[in-house]
Amino acid sequence: MMEAFVRQQCSRPFLEKRFDYLALVPAGAAICYPFLLDAFHAIVGTQAINLSPLAIAGATFILLVAFVVPFLGIALACRPTSDSGSRRLAYASVASPTLYVFLGVVQALIKSPIPDEIVWCVIWLAIANWSRCARNPVAAGVPVVVGGWRFVHGVTAVILSLYVVFHLANHLFGLIGPDAHAAVMKIGRVVYRSAAGEPLLVATMLFQIGTGLFLAWRWSAAAHDFQRTYQVASGGYLSVFILGHMNSVFVYARGSLGIPTDWNFAIGAPTGLIHDAWNIRLLPHYALGAFFVLSHLASGLRGVLIAHGVDQRNADRLWGVCVMMSAIVATAIIAGMSGVRILDS
Repeated sequence: MMEAFVRQQCSRPFLEKRFDYLALVPAGAAICYPFLLDAFHAIVGTQAINLSPLAIAGATFILLVAFVVPFLGIALACRPTSDSGSRRLAYASVASPTLYVFLGVVQALIKSPIPDEIVWCVIWLAIANWSRCARNPVAAGVPVVVGGWRFVHGVTAVILSLYVVFHLANHLFGLIGPDAHAAVMKIGRVVYRSAAGEPLLVATMLFQIGTGLFLAWRWSAAAHDFQRTYQVASGGYLSVFILGHMNSVFVYARGSLGIPTDWNFAIGAPTGLIHDAWNIRLLPHYALGAFFVLSHLASGLRGVLIAHGVDQRNADRLWGVCVMMSAIVATAIIAGMSGVRILDS
């Protein structure tokens, strides 16, 4: 069905060649993503009731499949035989979890009567159609010129990492409880919520988003090894995540609803992340955001180390350790946001 749609929309000679079904897998996975979350909610329901072991196993499996979607995109973006359109479609699918949250917030802001799932499917069919009409084969290993933007992006990332580390550490205090989280956040807001600090932070974030998307677009034109592909994919996810997060905080929460952006806002209180049909989309969104921001910084560190003469195998080992640590931190953060506590209340 999708093949027929694409053939009808594009009238280029290359479409007469053998159709690359695998190139459309990222779009198919992205389209399935919200329905996986719907299926998870259908099992767990709206209250913390006693679920059977089979129901828990089923819900866990469905949620894990939802987490597979972005990593499937990374794997398919590595294909050396992909054209630029297919590769960029794969990169775009990596951001599915955070794009779906972004879409939901926009839908709420404009009070759209159309279900998010329908709008989501239309968007991804359009993206898939564009990807097949924008094919431009580029051989693996072709140099991609990005000028000094890579250096500037890296320097800005080092500066922002100070805020990122504090912000993630703040979320780890959620494992103790909301009060501990609020106490640490109050200390940090003295700086990043100040009259000078907040505009500077927002401007730096916007600059990072712009340079990040520019670099991702340029690098996605050619095939790369796994390490560079991962760096581009995680950077693309973070650009959308940060932009969507600022939209949620400044436009939706502060501007539209007039509510504080505290712990309750983050976890979707009073229902929480797990038992709400809308809020469940926040779980992969937050978890992958924490994971990708730390592992993306690790990817940048790996590149710097190699550029300064460190053996690539040692740099790769360090990167692998950092990725595992990123997964541990992300798991701890999302556990705290889901109600897990390490100390008795």
